[in-house]
Amino acid sequence: MSLFGKYFAPAAALSALLVAGGSGMAADPAETQKAKAELGKALFFDNNLSSTRSQSCATCHNPDFGFADPRGAASLGADGKSLGDRNAPTAAYAHLSPRFGVKANGVPFGGQFHDGRAATLQEQAGGPPLNPAEMAMASKAEVLGRLKENQNYARSFVALYGAGVLDDAERAYDAMTDSIAAFERTDVFSPFDSKYDRYLRGEYKMTGEEELGMTLFFSQQFTNCNVCHKLNAMPAAKNETFTNYEYHNIGVPVNAELRAANGVGAAHIDRGLAENPALKGQTAHDGKFKTPTLRNVAVTGPYMHNGVFKDLETVVRFYNKYNSTRPADQINPETGKPWGKPEIAPTVSIKELEEGPALDDRRIKALVAFMKTLTDARYEPLVK
Repeated sequence: MSLFGKYFAPAAALSALLVAGGSGMAADPAETQKAKAELGKALFFDNNLSSTRSQSCATCHNPDFGFADPRGAASLGADGKSLGDRNAPTAAYAHLSPRFGVKANGVPFGGQFHDGRAATLQEQAGGPPLNPAEMAMASKAEVLGRLKENQNYARSFVALYGAGVLDDAERAYDAMTDSIAAFERTDVFSPFDSKYDRYLRGEYKMTGEEELGMTLFFSQQFTNCNVCHKLNAMPAAKNETFTNYEYHNIGVPVNAELRAANGVGAAHIDRGLAENPALKGQTAHDGKFKTPTLRNVAVTGPYMHNGVFKDLETVVRFYNKYNSTRPADQINPETGKPWGKPEIAPTVSIKELEEGPALDDRRIKALVAFMKTLTDARYEPLVK
């Protein structure tokens, strides 16, 4: 049995959550949202919403692996051939990301995907089904045809979104993405029950190594982790997401192995945030990617926007290279070679990266130990 199946009962019959007769809508707003989430759950796991009927949202956001894709640096498309150039970000805790926008000081924040191109969770849900390299449906009308094949869907869509919802492709697609987003807003995606959360509630005692890592992580003197990976002011507030949802270029090298596998030429440059339609062509944002949540980071590798690093400790050592003068710290432990050059060098966030002193091996391992405590309870058996 999968971890998801073990911890979460199968979706209840949608009809049990819908009121027969009258308007066909659920009895009250809370019940309506519950019913939408149940519909969204069915859609999230439905392979029929891909061109080859072989891929669902859950294929690349696997609930058994922190709602990420454990198969490699990038996800394989429904056609069995297309391979992306970015790592599938976890869908866990994604609903807590604010709508994409630009702060008064000009700093972009929030949104979905690595470049924030989907402003909201619902917009993100609408992306993969029509992406030729992902679920590869030809059009919203084709998606509507697949929805109509399922009589349970037909009844549920009408009950929740009104008569005629399946007579118009745009309206049906909006309803589909709305219900998937409703599912992603449930506690299934954000239980906040990790060892760290239990520690805050007095239900777990950190080991010495974990406690050292926590002290280092939140320190303003010994590390720069919390510059980007902390949202709430200390003392640690409830439901910390471990990201400020801002964008940075941290100098990640090209994933040459992935590029060789997916056929993307060496001349290609992933401009990240600068490819967001809202900021298109603004070179100041070249190579910047959204700061990811550290929730479940121990079980959602490989890491970085292109999956270039396989191990969590490697990630910490990569950051450490900016502050260390030790020759050994300039070597990628996974390759035995020097760290690759940044894909885009001019916009690297050097100021933020060089905050704090270099870390010795003990402190690096302590930080990793602390980040492992951010794993949801159901995934703790996966932690190495």
